[in-house]
Amino acid sequence: MELYINKISHYVPEEIVPNSYFKDINGLDDEWIFSRTGIKSRRKAGKDENTNTMAIKAVDKAVNDLPYPIETADLIVAATYSPYDTVATIAHMVQRRYHIENAKCVSVSSACSSFINAMEVVEGYFATGKAHRAIVIASEHNTAYANETDPQAGHLWGDGAVAVFISTENFHNGDAKIISIHTQGLGHIGKAAEAVYLRPLNGGIGMPEGRDVFMNACHYMVEALERVTASYGKTIQDLDYISSHQANQRIIRNIAHQAGIPEERFLTNIETRGNTGCPSCAISLSENLDKIKAGDLVGLTVFGGGYSCGAMLLQY
Repeated sequence: MELYINKISHYVPEEIVPNSYFKDINGLDDEWIFSRTGIKSRRKAGKDENTNTMAIKAVDKAVNDLPYPIETADLIVAATYSPYDTVATIAHMVQRRYHIENAKCVSVSSACSSFINAMEVVEGYFATGKAHRAIVIASEHNTAYANETDPQAGHLWGDGAVAVFISTENFHNGDAKIISIHTQGLGHIGKAAEAVYLRPLNGGIGMPEGRDVFMNACHYMVEALERVTASYGKTIQDLDYISSHQANQRIIRNIAHQAGIPEERFLTNIETRGNTGCPSCAISLSENLDKIKAGDLVGLTVFGGGYSCGAMLLQY
């Protein structure tokens, strides 16, 4: 069965938070933050926004030119580690917003790998014949949980959402074909259990083991890409573009060095978005679609706290 991405759209909040904001909060200046992360600014959700509202806005931006009525979707999968509500999930709220009566609703969380996991859930439903048109929405409200005074991680986080519409039909002859998806749990390695955490009533988001995250992210994002490209008889060097998890520019630079690929072939937005969590690789793809040509092979790769990793191979 062939699966296609028929539409991708994203939403980022209007408020821009520059690095200079953190000087009086955690003592870090613009040069220090940028040199170590590649971040110049990030977007912050407004007082009337949350994980659900951002997800709905990402879907709103796609509805007018979808090749089929959104009401015909029969599966909605949400991805987030920073939910507004763990009961009425993003998936349920999108279903309600568009009155998608016949859709199954699922929410998944595997930290910053959640988006790729959600795509694999869709693949499974399609393979069993239980769904034919799906919506994957990934959304993070990181700033709701960020401790801005934390000099280790308080300055990293941005907010945003992405919506991806998937079916077995190639409507535009330019829709991205999903070639391969790989995910893997890595809770047994390194300092996975304590490296990154989000405890809403006990400190919010923290990253006390940043070096361990860095080393493992660099290794496993490359390994995940090698798996999906090998499944198609290709190598990483055959990729025209890579859109990785936007956690740190140094990680992206390290991956480029390991893979022997010029940094120009990486689709990035970290400089103006910060770390938007699990939607980050897909938001970056959505924001850089104008660079991609028919026939291009594009790899997405992610690494999440906990740990986990994943990758997806697309053919345009």
